[in-house]
Amino acid sequence: MKTLRRFVCFFALVALLGRLAGAELSVFAAASLSDAMKELAALHEKNTGDIVRLNLGASSTLAVQIREGARADVFFSADEASMDRLAALIDPATRRSLLSNTLVIVVAADSSLKIAAPADLAKPEVRRLALAEPQTVPAGIYAKQYLQKLNLWKAVIDKTIPTENVRATLAAVESGNVDAGIVYKTDALISKKVRVAYEVPFTEGPVISYPVALVKDGKNPAGAAKFLALLASSEGRAVFAKFGFLPGPAK
Repeated sequence: MKTLRRFVCFFALVALLGRLAGAELSVFAAASLSDAMKELAALHEKNTGDIVRLNLGASSTLAVQIREGARADVFFSADEASMDRLAALIDPATRRSLLSNTLVIVVAADSSLKIAAPADLAKPEVRRLALAEPQTVPAGIYAKQYLQKLNLWKAVIDKTIPTENVRATLAAVESGNVDAGIVYKTDALISKKVRVAYEVPFTEGPVISYPVALVKDGKNPAGAAKFLALLASSEGRAVFAKFGFLPGPAK
C-alpha cells in the first residue's frame, strides 16, 4: 500500500511539474531581428511561463522550412514576399507590417576605406562587396533593388560576395574578408567591429517591411496570440526602437 501511494504521489508530482513548465512556443524570425527577439522572448517567458523556441535565419529559408512542415507558431519576416509565399498557411487576420528599417554601407572599424556615395562601391578600391544572397534573402534583395535604382548593379555584380543572411554579411565585414557590405542599419548598430561609411536616406531607399503573422496549424495558438500582442504593444515597440527599428510602413 505504501508503495502504491508513493507511485501515485510521484505521478501527481510529474503532472504538476509539467503544467508549471508551461507550453512551448515556436517563433521563426528574420536574422536581423535576433537581438530584439531574444529580449522579447525572455520577457514573454517571464510573463507567461511558456518556453519560446527561436528559429532565426533568412526569411526565405524560414518560409521554405514552414512550407515543408516545420513546426512554427509565429512567422516574423523581413519582407512581404516571404510572407506571401505562406499565404495559405498563415492566419491572414493576424498579418500586419510591424517594422521598417534602412540600409547602410559598412566597412571594418579599422578600415581606411572612404565611401562618400554609393557610386564609390564601383571603384577598384572596393574589391569585394558582401550582400545577403540578392536573389532570395530580403536584405540582399533590398540592396540589389537600391543599386539597380542607382544604375550601379552591373558595375558591382562581379565583386559581390553573397552570404547566407544579413548577419553573415556583417560577420564578413567584421572579419575583414570583404572590403564593404550592405546591411540594415540595425545590424550595424549592434557591432563595434564595423563603422557606417554611408547611410541610405530613408526616402531614397527601398520600402522595407517586416510583416508578422500567426501560423494556422501552430501547436500553441493561445501562446502565439499573446506573443503577437506583446510584439505590437508599447512595451514591445520600445524594445524594437532600442535596437533601431522603425515603425512599419504606412499602407
